[in-house]
Order: sequence, then structure tokens, then C-alpha cells
Amino acid sequence: MTVRLVVVSHSEKIADGAAELAAQMAPDVLILAAGGTGDGRIGTSLEKVMSALDRAVGGDGVVVVTDLGSAVMTAESALELVADPAGVLLADAPLVEGLVAAAVAAQGGADLKAVKRAAEAVCGGGPADAEQAARFAAGTVTEGSVTGQGPDFTGDFELVNEAGMHARPAAKIAGGLAALNAEVTVNGVDGTAMTSLMTLAAGKGSVLHVEAWGPDAERAINYVGGLVQAGFGEP
Repeated sequence: MTVRLVVVSHSEKIADGAAELAAQMAPDVLILAAGGTGDGRIGTSLEKVMSALDRAVGGDGVVVVTDLGSAVMTAESALELVADPAGVLLADAPLVEGLVAAAVAAQGGADLKAVKRAAEAVCGGGPADAEQAARFAAGTVTEGSVTGQGPDFTGDFELVNEAGMHARPAAKIAGGLAALNAEVTVNGVDGTAMTSLMTLAAGKGSVLHVEAWGPDAERAINYVGGLVQAGFGEP
């Protein structure tokens, strides 16, 4: 099982679209949309949110991502009514980026708190601090590609996928790193920030220079290296 996600938006189309986008990154994660009012207007519906939370029961917990102010209040009201409030966490994160990062972390097996922090890390909240780091099947890094002493590690990895650093690779890197207890930069930008990674505009053949500090520093380097060397699962 994985952590499940609920999207609360004022717009049914926005909620459905964000859920569809995140599902492309995380096909094994249940993502439920609760957008708009019951009669199809712009707004939020406590009944819709409660219904989504009820359907999300059965996983390893639920993370809720919202858009504007009243959506937060509606989600908070719903959390007060669920049978297991400890198993449902509300993320303070931008809807689309936060949802994608959370979905990628959940896809990798991150626990409930780590998925929430993955969503919130796109706001620049820093590295995650979770008891269980995500169990990511990213492949292995070629021997000798990681160097460093003590808690600090670095790695240089050449992009081999045709599209380079576009949205999907950026989401995979950001979501995975946010679930680790490490501070990581990629070519000088925050490795947990999806948009910052995309601004690198790194094409095929570009080298990503990764630096990491903290208890999970070496794991972070190997995670990024594994993704890059596997071409992020793309041609």
C-alpha cells in the first residue's frame, strides 16, 4: 500500500486536472479529486471532501493538498470529522507542484509524514526529516561516481534522456529528495524545488553537479545518480 492523496480545489476542472497530471508521475498512487460544489459551481464542498477521504481509507494514510483559503478551511473541517484524524495530514503547499511532489514521494514508498513534507518542500521549506525515508527503486550508481568525506557527498551525472530536465524528471528528483534527511543542491539550486530544477534548462548531455549534506547525503547522491543513469525511465 501507499499513502493516498486528496486534492481540494474551488474548481472541479482544476482538481481533476491536477490529479490527472500527478497520476502520470505516480501510477500506483490513489489520487482523489474533490473540486467545486455539489451543484457544479465554483467553491468547495464539505460533502465532496468527506466523500474523497472516505474513499481514501485503506492506504498508509492520506495527505490533503488544497488551493485557496476556503478550501483550506473546508479541508480542516473535514479532518475534524474523520474517524482517524492522525492518519490524515493537510499539506501547506502549492496545489500542482505540491501534489506532484507528494505523488512522486508516495510512489516511491515514502511514509505519511515524508509525503506531506515532500509537498511542502516545493515552497522552500528545506529537507525532510522523517523517520522512514522513501524506498526508491532508482537503480544503482556506477562505482566511483560518488565522492566525499564525512557527511558531505558530491556527484556528477550526465543526462542521457532525450528530453533532458523537463517536468517529469524534475518532479522525480524533487519528490524523492524531499523525503530524505539531507540538504541537496543540483547545479546550485535547491534539489527539492521542482520549478528551480526546471529553470536549469539542462538538455541531453548536460552534467548535473549534485552536492548533499546531512545523514542521508550519500543516499541522496545515489538517488539522483540512479535516476539520471536510468534516463528517468524515458528513451
